[in-house]
Amino acid sequence: MSILPLLDALILFGWTSLVAGGLLKAVYVTTHYRPTLLGLSPIDFLGVAVVALLLALTLAARTWVKAAEPELLRRRRARSYPRLDLEPPAEPAPIRAQERRI
Repeated sequence: MSILPLLDALILFGWTSLVAGGLLKAVYVTTHYRPTLLGLSPIDFLGVAVVALLLALTLAARTWVKAAEPELLRRRRARSYPRLDLEPPAEPAPIRAQERRI
């Protein structure tokens, strides 16, 4: 199962909660009426939005790490265990003195 639809739903839910809380706060500031939506005040909507967006961020980071894990493990193994060359190294070319012309 792909995680992307869940991430999209959490992001949509978080931003929708943030907008609903902002609209309720605008009504709070401009009038004496104190509305609630499903019994939730603007600060409650802010809390719901923060939790949903942080959960989406956490799931996205976890998915990214899981996808990058094989490459990171390969690099770690390459650093930990040096490659053993089965062929002997070739003889180095002799160093020749260079002529200096002044």
